Amino acid sequence: MDNFNEQSLHLQQQLMAFVRSFGLHQPNVTPCGQSIAVGEAYILFELANIEQASQSDIVSKLQLAKSTVSRMLSNMQKRGWLKREKHVEDQRAWVWSLTPDGAQMAIKIAAAREQKFSQLLTNLPPEKIPAVLDALDTLVLATKK
Repeated sequence: MDNFNEQSLHLQQQLMAFVRSFGLHQPNVTPCGQSIAVGEAYILFELANIEQASQSDIVSKLQLAKSTVSRMLSNMQKRGWLKREKHVEDQRAWVWSLTPDGAQMAIKIAAAREQKFSQLLTNLPPEKIPAVLDALDTLVLATKK
């Protein structure tokens, strides 16, 4: 096997090992241990940061299918975490925002996420942290090409 194929195989193995060890393969529990679908946690995170968004904005940001996002938004609305209102400037459009319960859930998940990532950083040798962050930046860029 040539070097490129060996590197490709190593990348696959390491990314799969990371996904498993970090808990990303568990669809209904976040890596920080919260009992919520990962996609729903992302929606809470986004809406906590931008206050309101249309369904198409959320689809674009999360890079998920419209039907998947629609189902998640509906489920989250039924739980009392989200509300849907007419857009102020365009009455034909709808926007989603957090309810007080949704804002509390977003805060709870953010605190758990902060604790998880802080622990992860403390598990890394300090001199390797910049290289790890750089590698992650590079991987994210590579996935967008």
